[in-house]
Amino acid sequence: MSLLKNIQGDKVIWAIVALMVLFSFLPVYSASSNLAYLYGDGGVTKYLIKHAMHLFLGFVIIYGVHKIPFHYFKGLSILMLPVVVILLLFTLAKGTTIGGANASRWIRIPFIGVSFQTSTLAAVVLMVYVARYLAKIKEKTITFKSTVLPLWLPVFAVLILILPANFSTTAIIFTMVLMLCFLGGYPIKYLVGILGVGAIALTLFVLTAKAFPDAFPDRVDTWVSRIESFFADDKDENFADQNYQTERAKTAIASGFPLGLGPGKSKQRNFIPQASSDFIYAIIVEETGLLGGLGLILGYLLLLFRMMVVSNKSQDIFGKLLVVGVGIPIIFQAFINMAVAVELFPVTGQTLPLISSGGTSIWMTCLALGIILSVSANRKVVKKTKGEENPLDVLSQTV
Repeated sequence: MSLLKNIQGDKVIWAIVALMVLFSFLPVYSASSNLAYLYGDGGVTKYLIKHAMHLFLGFVIIYGVHKIPFHYFKGLSILMLPVVVILLLFTLAKGTTIGGANASRWIRIPFIGVSFQTSTLAAVVLMVYVARYLAKIKEKTITFKSTVLPLWLPVFAVLILILPANFSTTAIIFTMVLMLCFLGGYPIKYLVGILGVGAIALTLFVLTAKAFPDAFPDRVDTWVSRIESFFADDKDENFADQNYQTERAKTAIASGFPLGLGPGKSKQRNFIPQASSDFIYAIIVEETGLLGGLGLILGYLLLLFRMMVVSNKSQDIFGKLLVVGVGIPIIFQAFINMAVAVELFPVTGQTLPLISSGGTSIWMTCLALGIILSVSANRKVVKKTKGEENPLDVLSQTV
């Protein structure tokens, strides 16, 4: 009970997150059967326990982070940015395989044997950093030259390091940074120029990858094949393997419309390799029907609404931008995941936040939610004595 009394921040956000987490156990338990038969003894209990442990640690992250006064994240973002760049460099240099799958976006934490996706941490840190910088220059005259080194150099450094292994994440982060800059008052004419620079950089990367295929094996070809298969005719045999999961996902959604087959009664879960992660929304609709599919969409929309309420109520410009910067990507990722399941988007590999199985995606979503709840608690940094300042705030003001 004492723990509940110490919970602060927007109670509606807490409730939405708790309900989504509780709901996630059913589709994860149901959808893990394919993994259980392929890589285990047929029992799915261990996958459910693993999911529960990931969520428990996620709630520990939310609780711990929401206790931190949000102004501290200014300095923390500066300290963490070099760390994530080093982690991304290590991940890029290491990237071989884990279990026969491409692992160029993962690193394994020593001693505990847990795989960690560094790009998800980099995304949160980068959005906090951009929010801090935009708040810092809010009342100043902005010139493109003055923002190249402190703003765009870190942004493109992170994006370039993520791009070779994960195009979809790179595109999402870049889009979110542009959106945050627009909302933060950064001149549109400069944003158009940055968009052009991004397009040129992507083109150069693709040409380089084509010219030196050994440096980036299969990555560009994978992107191209996914896009081509998305636009190809369903009967085109050249893309039968690429279309397999999306076709199965559409079959699952069609068979579950409108009332669903019932909890745990999915049939397509046995045929979709990523049923518990990338395509879990299809399993949800198959089992719970239109009610479950629309209910989940409304849940994310309500979460978005509460984020905007928190942002609007914050009296600090950094707090406003911080909520938007770390909150909108959660909703954006959710709708991309659902759009892939209904074949509105090419396959991206993005999970469904708070629902899909997986450790890193859950933890980083919880980190972002903890930051939002910290802002909603509306705590201020209190000076212990006159003239005493927090070192993290001093760092964020001087860099």
